[in-house]
Amino acid sequence: MTDTASKIERIRPKQFHETAGLADWRVLGEGACAYFRTGSFAVGARLALAISELPGLADGEPDVDLRPEGVTVRLITVAEDYYGLTERHLEQARQISAVARALDIPADPTAVQTVQVTVDALAGPEVVAFWRALLGYRDRAGSAEDLIDPQRRGAPFYFQQMDTPRPQRNRVHVDVWVPYDQAEARIAAALAAGGRLLNDADAPSNWVLADPEGNEACVGAAGWTGPEPTHS
Repeated sequence: MTDTASKIERIRPKQFHETAGLADWRVLGEGACAYFRTGSFAVGARLALAISELPGLADGEPDVDLRPEGVTVRLITVAEDYYGLTERHLEQARQISAVARALDIPADPTAVQTVQVTVDALAGPEVVAFWRALLGYRDRAGSAEDLIDPQRRGAPFYFQQMDTPRPQRNRVHVDVWVPYDQAEARIAAALAAGGRLLNDADAPSNWVLADPEGNEACVGAAGWTGPEPTHS
């Protein structure tokens, strides 16, 4: 990295969302993301080129996923001692949005999401070592419980420590991170499709659902900007 995490100011998802001029972006489990509907590979390539020419980009940033229908851009710092958002991402997000507007490419903040696989483990280090070797992943900076794809394409894996065996419930589940303003609609759709709500004690940042056979999934929404929830 050109900068190290010790030289830059780290920020939280809520701070990102409360900053003016970032309406195109949503913070998910994996950084701040924006989706631009290009309608063709050629238009998307022009957008990717324009982003690459912006001044002040750090080595390895941003992540740009170019597809025929659109371009997904992710801002995240991946350093030896930090994995997350930094203050410089605020200005980078503004610049990228400005480039898209200049090319007349609309943003669709409802179209972004990230997915994480969570494994409940009794023997955490041994289980992590197996999945690290099998997937070819590496440790996430600052966390012995997380593995990430070095190519930053595959879903990250998170290992949740268990104290006692839990044979009555599944021990692998999927975490789906969606924009904070899309979470309730996504949950409603999942419930309408036959799912069940198991736990909303941490709403509006996290809900636990189950499919018709009891397999669990969590819906996460980072950077909630509304009033803090109250729970009895």
